[in-house]
Parts: sequence; structure tokens; C-alpha cells
Amino acid sequence: MENRSYALMTGVFTIALVVAAVLAGLWFNRDRTELLPYEIVTTQSIPGLNPQATVRYRGLEVGRVDEIVFDPRVTGQILIRLSVEKDSPITTTTFASLGYQGVTGIAFIQLDDDRTGSPRLAASEDRPARIPLRPGLLDQLEKRGLAILDKTEQITESLDKMLGPENQKTIIGAFDSIGKAADAYAAIPQKLEPTIERMPALTAKLERSLSSFDAAAGNISATANNYSQLATRLQAPDGPLERLNGAVGSLQSATSELELETLPHVVQMTDEARGALRAVKRTATSLSDRPQSILFGAPGAQPGPGEPGFVPPTK
Repeated sequence: MENRSYALMTGVFTIALVVAAVLAGLWFNRDRTELLPYEIVTTQSIPGLNPQATVRYRGLEVGRVDEIVFDPRVTGQILIRLSVEKDSPITTTTFASLGYQGVTGIAFIQLDDDRTGSPRLAASEDRPARIPLRPGLLDQLEKRGLAILDKTEQITESLDKMLGPENQKTIIGAFDSIGKAADAYAAIPQKLEPTIERMPALTAKLERSLSSFDAAAGNISATANNYSQLATRLQAPDGPLERLNGAVGSLQSATSELELETLPHVVQMTDEARGALRAVKRTATSLSDRPQSILFGAPGAQPGPGEPGFVPPTK
């Protein structure tokens, strides 16, 4: 009887000791961090996210995912309930996104903020605050990849239409035209070779022509100077014209003594001599003013009043 009671006491003491050790371990290892509840509402897909997943704020672990359920009020909407440390800087501009650990595909909640210094987001046990969920990197890559695929399909369809049978014929015809044009341009230098070979001779002839023209211009200038000197001499005091006028006057005075039968003939000869002198004087004056008329001729006479092309002078 005493042996049995001793064994029973030993067993009870052992069990009590084990329970006390477990309770002490739980007591010392319990998490004393104060947590606040938050919710994330989204209609996006959340592959790889499970309860007890980590919640990180800019890479630092600040909480965990408590529950993932469908919103009973809105069909297709997902509620993600979080427990986040009270001291975490969750503000009104804080947003959440899905992050993935390496290549395992295990997702976690990544919290970030658009700017610093925003007011803190109020949360309590009864009324959890809501944090918006933005598309993560994979979601953005997926959307952009789909957009790129759509554009690629459109480009492929456009290329198919552009490379259709009719367009192929048009393109081939265009290449043929370009080839013919290239051949024609290639033949142009061959056709120009004879002309290019004659260019030195033409240049030499042109140089000789220019030299002849310069010589002719010099001769014209000399001739004009000579005519100018001739006009000056003819019009000089006691010059030939003045002497000729004196001779004509003397001839007129002599004719007054002639008989009446020869007077008309002498007067006519006198008038002709005066007209000839005036013509010589006009020629000398014209050559003095326009020496180039020797080569190019005298300018046309201006039309007088009543003639075609007459323009009255303006005041």
C-alpha cells in the first residue's frame, strides 16, 4: 500500500513539474507586442498569399496576415485582415502591394508610403482601418505584357496585310523601277564623257573669245576717244566748222553780186553745204556721247506726237 502511494505521488509530481515548465516557457516566450487590426480590400488576384504571411513596412517585418476571406457585402471582393504593430508608421497615404520571396512564389504584404509626414491612420479593435492595395510588380508586368502582345498581334496583322499578293506585286514593281532608274543614272556618266572631254577645248576657245572681246573693247574705247577728239577739234574756236561757216557767209555775200539767174543755184548749194555741216556735227556729237553705236548701231528714234508708241512727258 505504501509503495503504491509513493509511486502515485511521484507521478503526480512529475506531471505537475512538466506542466509548470511548459507554462513557464509559454510565459517567457509569449509575444508582448501590441498589435492593431487593419484590412485590405481588393478585387485583384492575390496568388501565393496565405494566412500567417508576413507583413513588412519598407522591408521591415511589422505584422502578419490573420485571415483571407471574401467580402460578404460585395461579390468578388476580397478582405485581407492584418495585425500590425502599434508603433508602425501607418498613415493616411500608406498603401499595400504584393511582394514575392525569391522564386518560391510565397507572397507577403509590402507596405509603403507615398510621402513622409502624413497623419497617422486611426485604427481600433472594433473598427479596423483599411489600407488600399495597389498592383505589384508582377501585376504590372502582366498588364504590360498583355498590352505588348496585343500590339504585337496588331503589327503582325498589319504586316500580313502589307505583304499580301497585291502589295507584293507593287513592291516588286517599285524595286524594278528603282533598278531601272539606277541603270539610267549609271549610263549618264558614259553619255557625258564626250562632252567632258571637249570641255578643255571649249574653255580655251572661251578664253580666246574673252581676250578678243577685251581687245575689241579697247579698240572701241580708243575709237571713241578719237571721235571725241575729232568733235572737239571741229567745234573748237577758229576750227574747221567755224572757218567753213565763214566761208559759207562769204559765199552768200558773193552770191548777192551774181546775176539773178545763177542766184537760186548758189543758194541751194549753200543750204546743202550747211546741211552737210550740220550732219557732220551731229555725227561727231553722237559718236562722242555713244561710242558703242559703232558696233551696236544708233538707237531707234523716239516716236513723236501722233505716232504709235508716243508717251507724253510727265511734269
